Amino acid sequence: MPYSQFTIDKVKQDFRLTTVEGIRFFPNSIEQITPSPRLQGILEDLPWAIAVDTEKARSEVIINPILLEVRRIFNSSISVFSGEEFNVDASVGLNGVCDFLLCRSPEQLTVEAPAIVIVEAKKSDIKSGIGQCIAEMVAAQRFNEARGEPITTVYGTISTGTQWRFIKLEGQTVTIDLTDYPLPPIEQILSFLVWMAKLG
Repeated sequence: MPYSQFTIDKVKQDFRLTTVEGIRFFPNSIEQITPSPRLQGILEDLPWAIAVDTEKARSEVIINPILLEVRRIFNSSISVFSGEEFNVDASVGLNGVCDFLLCRSPEQLTVEAPAIVIVEAKKSDIKSGIGQCIAEMVAAQRFNEARGEPITTVYGTISTGTQWRFIKLEGQTVTIDLTDYPLPPIEQILSFLVWMAKLG
């Protein structure tokens, strides 16, 4: 069963997770990151992506350029994967394709542990992607442990490109920030992603 088949209820039941809703886990004071002229130029096509309104357009024009900007901020010491097979344990449904995956490794040919941030792209309905994103986060947690690179927290986000909702997984506890953060402005989303990549 691929990740896309997981609902919130199913992922909680299958993996014995507890959810905490509505809590902002970002610090009140977070370093604001100014986007490069390169990213600002790419995001000038934002109205086109909104008008076309497909998941592919939003992923290509908004989400992927932002994640590559995060990689540049880290001087390519992290990797960004797009549409990557992430088959961790098919026996429990932890298999399929992740829209985007960030790892704390510079290698781009294969996914290396630790996987730190999962990004699930949606055309419009963010809520429909929460179960899928959490399942991918559980897979990342297990992948890291199996590779001998366990980390305390795996982060996730579901994004339409113009709206972003953030999740964190610590042990068996999933914290879902119920705020949908808008883009623009780009500075806040970029700052959140860099903060997660540092701490994951």
